[in-house]
Amino acid sequence: SLMTEAAGLPLGIAIAGANRHDVTLVEVTLASIPVERPDATEDRPQGMCMDKAYDSDPVRIFLHQLGFTSHIRSRRQEAAAKRKDGVKPRRWVVERTHSWLNRFRRLLVRWEKKSENYLAMLHLAYAIICFRSAG
Repeated sequence: SLMTEAAGLPLGIAIAGANRHDVTLVEVTLASIPVERPDATEDRPQGMCMDKAYDSDPVRIFLHQLGFTSHIRSRRQEAAAKRKDGVKPRRWVVERTHSWLNRFRRLLVRWEKKSENYLAMLHLAYAIICFRSAG
């Protein structure tokens, strides 16, 4: 599964086999976001932060078509920027949410044969994560 996040809370989900690369799921994942996004303006540009796995021209073109400014860095570039600018990398936000998801034993190993059942369990887990984060 691949998810998009804002402030560490899941926004969209795409399910695929474990042997599928994340870059092939970018379009499906962004299309699964149920909240309508405001238009990007010069005053308020909208960025999309991704790791090196998404570093390809088709992904950059797709993000540009959607009005996103792509920010795709390798781990080395992120670490160098942290040392130089004193800026904390945001990768921990995604990793933290994945860690929260791994606490749901039912999802740690996929036992469901039907993807609809697995998707329902993901939605339930993410709803619980959002509920806990709101409080």
